[in-house]
Amino acid sequence: MIEIICHNNQTKKKFPLGTTLSQIAVELNIKLKHPILGAFVNNKLKELTYNIYKPKTVEFIDISHPDGMRMYVRSLSFVLQKAACEILPGRKLKIEHSISKGYYCEFDGMGKSLEIDTVFAIGTRMRELISQDIPFKRDEILSTEAIQLFEESGLTEKALLFKSRPQLYTSVYKLQETIDYFFGFLVPSTGYLKVFDLVKYYDGMLLIVPKLETPDECEDIVIQDKLFEVFQEYQNWGEILNVGYIGNINEAVKSKQISELIKIAEALHEKKLAYIADTIYNRPKLPKLILISGPSSSGKTTFANRLAIQLKVAGLKPATLSLDNYFVNRELTPRDKNGEYDFESLDALDVQLLNKNLLQLFAGERIELPKFSFQTGQRFYDGDTLQIDDKTIIIAEGIHALNPKLTAYISNDEKFRIYVSALTTISLDNHNRIPTTDTRLVRRIVRDYKYRGYSALETINRWFSVRNGEEENIFPYQENADVMFNTAVHYETGVLKRYAEPLLHEVPKNNPAYREAVRLLKFFSYVMPIADEEIPPTSILREFLGGSSFKY
Repeated sequence: MIEIICHNNQTKKKFPLGTTLSQIAVELNIKLKHPILGAFVNNKLKELTYNIYKPKTVEFIDISHPDGMRMYVRSLSFVLQKAACEILPGRKLKIEHSISKGYYCEFDGMGKSLEIDTVFAIGTRMRELISQDIPFKRDEILSTEAIQLFEESGLTEKALLFKSRPQLYTSVYKLQETIDYFFGFLVPSTGYLKVFDLVKYYDGMLLIVPKLETPDECEDIVIQDKLFEVFQEYQNWGEILNVGYIGNINEAVKSKQISELIKIAEALHEKKLAYIADTIYNRPKLPKLILISGPSSSGKTTFANRLAIQLKVAGLKPATLSLDNYFVNRELTPRDKNGEYDFESLDALDVQLLNKNLLQLFAGERIELPKFSFQTGQRFYDGDTLQIDDKTIIIAEGIHALNPKLTAYISNDEKFRIYVSALTTISLDNHNRIPTTDTRLVRRIVRDYKYRGYSALETINRWFSVRNGEEENIFPYQENADVMFNTAVHYETGVLKRYAEPLLHEVPKNNPAYREAVRLLKFFSYVMPIADEEIPPTSILREFLGGSSFKY
């Protein structure tokens, strides 16, 4: 008999060796708001079929937990894969990226837009499979056998991925006769997946999943045309360079072609930056204000510096206006629901003063620039002034930059708005995308340790709050942008691995943050490390790694 400590109801009880998590949940009468999907065992996520052989701590989760939602989405993706294979035999499904509150999917080699009847047929078949409540089965087999299975099934990108991963055994999932591999665990059976939708979207289709807060409802589609265009642009570049998947990057490392890939990726960024600068310069009326916004760890500061250089090449005179200097005095700062200062609220900025100063500058006046002391929490002036002429363009960067309320007194023809984010350019394989939030989290872990002295534990623990702030203050306004820029580069996962892995290994196993560390470490197990010597000092990655020629 072994002792199990269950965090859900704070109970201890002994069970026979080999008892499954599902049996423990029944015996302990665990009741969650929604069906139990999995559990954390000693802070490691496991499926309900997992057998316990040693004393453990257990915490059961449902779809309202982020890891429960991940299990749900992976499982739903498998059902989609099976239904798509049956409706369009011989076609390869690609689950490309998160967009419009769903997941965009296409088929390789279609050459034309999916018909709405085809999308409807796939959705109907998915519902049939779900109504049959078919169990997902997982087998541990030799990696050599898994590679052969994937190749025989036409899943060549999965085979390529596992050829570069030095693991003796591999997990292979089966849904009846259909096989697949997923980066993470699945729910027990298809019957758990009743809430979803599948709709035609652009040339493909959009898989819509439940809302995290109210899982009985599907997410509401939010049209994001500009974001979709940026995703497709970089997706196309990845296909042209043959680096659409992690396995391709690993092959480039092994064949010593990564140096050329770094050069091409950086050249792509420079070309896009030059295009944006030319777009600004060639406007019928030259804008006076460039507003740059984006979520945490997007590389906004380096982007602004590089754009300033391109604007100088175009004959303009960029000047930086720091929005941080427009914070209200500390005693006027709004507070959040917990009574803490809410520095991410728009009301934490003196919007009136900012607009007044901008209008004065546009009128040709010289202004004294405000400064803000984060030590004292007070505004001050030190005699620093600014005056602009017809060739000067002001660059302002901050989380509220695309919120119309920030510059309400400035006419739209005076503004040029840019949204910047690290939108993942590659996937693990056709059915396992890399979330853009993971790319940014890893960047932040590396930067916080190098420049702020924070451990990976501290960064992970702050991340939930950071993400909430982004959802409230940044993402609702991203489609206001005149142009979007993707700061991700195809090779960065291998570079970040060398810096992030040691930091993630330091996260204590008894801390809930260990769950996230384990998930990221598993992801890095698929990635071959890449040296950073050839990354130029102007690269956006240098903002996180160090060695940048820009001052921050």
